[in-house]
Amino acid sequence: RSQARRTLQSVLDRKLNTNVAKNILFFLGDGMGITTFTAARILKGQLQNQTGEETVMTMDTFPNVGLAKTYSVDFQIPDSAATATAYLCGVKTNLNTIGVNAAGRNGICKTQKGNEVTSILKWAKDAGKSVGIVTTTRVQHATPAATYAHSVSRKWYSDADVPESAKREGCTDIASQLIKNTDIDVIIGGGRKYMTPRGTKDPEYPRDFLSRGKRKDGRNLIKEWQILKTGKVARYVWNKSDFDAVDPETTDYLMALFEPGDLRFEEDRNPSMDPSIIETTEKAIRILQKNPKGFFLLVEGGRIDQAHHDGRAYMALHETVAFDNAIAKGLELTREEETLTIVMADHSHPLTFNGFPFRGQSILGKSPLWATDFLPYTTLMYGNGPGYKVVNGKRPDLRNVTTSETHYVQLSAAPLESTTHSGEDVAVLARGPMAHLLQGIHEQSYVAHAMAYAACVGDDLRHCQEQPMPELDTSLRALKVQSVTLSPPSPLLSCPASKLSKVSPSEELTS
Repeated sequence: RSQARRTLQSVLDRKLNTNVAKNILFFLGDGMGITTFTAARILKGQLQNQTGEETVMTMDTFPNVGLAKTYSVDFQIPDSAATATAYLCGVKTNLNTIGVNAAGRNGICKTQKGNEVTSILKWAKDAGKSVGIVTTTRVQHATPAATYAHSVSRKWYSDADVPESAKREGCTDIASQLIKNTDIDVIIGGGRKYMTPRGTKDPEYPRDFLSRGKRKDGRNLIKEWQILKTGKVARYVWNKSDFDAVDPETTDYLMALFEPGDLRFEEDRNPSMDPSIIETTEKAIRILQKNPKGFFLLVEGGRIDQAHHDGRAYMALHETVAFDNAIAKGLELTREEETLTIVMADHSHPLTFNGFPFRGQSILGKSPLWATDFLPYTTLMYGNGPGYKVVNGKRPDLRNVTTSETHYVQLSAAPLESTTHSGEDVAVLARGPMAHLLQGIHEQSYVAHAMAYAACVGDDLRHCQEQPMPELDTSLRALKVQSVTLSPPSPLLSCPASKLSKVSPSEELTS
């Protein structure tokens, strides 16, 4: 009761922050549905030798909470491309398409032209702010790509992925659009192989054929990017030592690509070669925040989703804990008075949190109550995915299986090579200027418009403009007022309505 009373008082003491957001710090947990959110909270506590359930994550401290409806125009359950277009560009669209409205059809190039939509990253750049993307996937992946690219196929990472017919119709690959469409100040993630000519040896894995360059057009987009930034302090790095040597105070542009494709899972990451999402978030903010007009930064915990697709709850939850730590770093480096910070997921996964586990029991463990087949089951399971293991009508016996180890694949109810997404609403958490706009249940496309309004970027600039005085009726006798009060610093004077009635319509009324 005392805890609840303290919480109540903190809510009562809360004041709305109606400032204009100088900065927007947008954290996107890819696939971080409510079940993932809750399970990661417990894991974070248990990693600190606590029972876990009562743990307060950084995400838990956000005072404004809402829900977003995630369906796409053509599917009940969406993918990351359609959702990213919604919350970044403010337009719902079709599955697998990026930065185009719903007139753009999946994989059909001729439907792309004229249906492109821009993102809040571009709106922020056009307003003079610095902009950046940080991801644990490749920088050409669906979520970061929606900030800068327009493509009717999310899979057109390099020109080698674009069909010849689409090239003839004028469509270009996502990697080439990364350096062309918008002048992005900070680009951090993976995806080296989509930037270099076919056969180019990777600097980290020179003997790995699959890590070599993919481009058929012979372009080296990394070198092209460096040429485009001539006259500026622009750094390209691919390893942690070079990354650590980048001085945010003297760096104008940074492109850091740490893997040929996606980055490694946090639990598999080599700390001597690749920085953590906490480190990349900090570097990006320190570079961007030098701009007196502010910044927009997208930080994606992208491998939460990929671990779920593999049916590996262990990896998904550890990715979420790392993501929460990056959010804490972001809050530490910015001021709430001027920075709108949003945390949300794009979609969920069919992860269930079930049984009746005891308080403090491992979130990656088994329910103490067994099923009717007299076999145990895990607290976390999937509705579908690679974990389907029913043989001759019997489930595997987990009594001697360690379900909390790194590579354990949770059981699933239906057999699929890759776990699908799920369609329930996702949480939207916000703090800072105009964060209360994110309360309630909204379409996912609303989020981009709320961010833009708060920061006065894009088309709706009402928040940073003075409201116009309402026009006076030509007959001032129509005013139903008793008095007009002048605001300080003028003395508080009262003007009776009878005096107003003697003012002729042709006279100018000034304050």
